[in-house]
Amino acid sequence: MQSSLIIKIITKEITIPAHLGAVLREYLGEISVTHAAESLGITRTMLSRTLNGSAGISAAMALRLEEALGTSAAMWTGMQSQYDL
Repeated sequence: MQSSLIIKIITKEITIPAHLGAVLREYLGEISVTHAAESLGITRTMLSRTLNGSAGISAAMALRLEEALGTSAAMWTGMQSQYDL
C-alpha cells in the first residue's frame, strides 16, 4: 500500500504557473510598453520589470490593471498568489 502511494506522488505532474508578466503581455497585445505604462499611470521601467519577470503584481497594480483592461483585481492577485506558492 505504501509503495503505491509513493509511486503516485512521484508520478504526479507538477505544473509551475507562468509568471504574470507573460500573462500581462498577452493582455497587452500589440500595445507598446511605453503606451501601456502611460495608460496605467506607472513608469515604463516598472512595467518592464513586471513583463520581464523581475517584479510581481502588487494589489495596487492589480487595481490599475482592473481599470485599464476590464479584468478583475482579484484575478491578478489570485494568480500572483499561485505563482508565489
